[in-house]
Amino acid sequence: MQQTELIPADMKVLMNHIYEYQKGVRQMVLFTFNKRYEQFALQRLERQNISYIVQQVDGTRLNLFFGRKECLDAIRLFVTRPLSQLTPEEDFILGAMLGYDIRMQCERYCQRKCKSCKQAQ
Repeated sequence: MQQTELIPADMKVLMNHIYEYQKGVRQMVLFTFNKRYEQFALQRLERQNISYIVQQVDGTRLNLFFGRKECLDAIRLFVTRPLSQLTPEEDFILGAMLGYDIRMQCERYCQRKCKSCKQAQ
């Protein structure tokens, strides 16, 4: 009987992100996944000489940023806390760097900025 190794759906998504990065579709990727797959994910990136940053989300999940060195250098400068604690400006920059729809990023920025303005009053 032949045994085949099943690849979890999360890791298939990671492999698709890596493929898109290598083809130039993305300059940088943010991938959130279960901590139990950390070794698999990091080994995959290291084998392909892809730079990365790991950020703890909670007890079971990690954020994995990977991509161009210049992008990761910028990430190291302003993503120094949980993503939910980024300022509206930092959140906007991150979304733009990840290639998110700029119109939607503008809407998100305005919503977050207005919310923070109301909280400050």
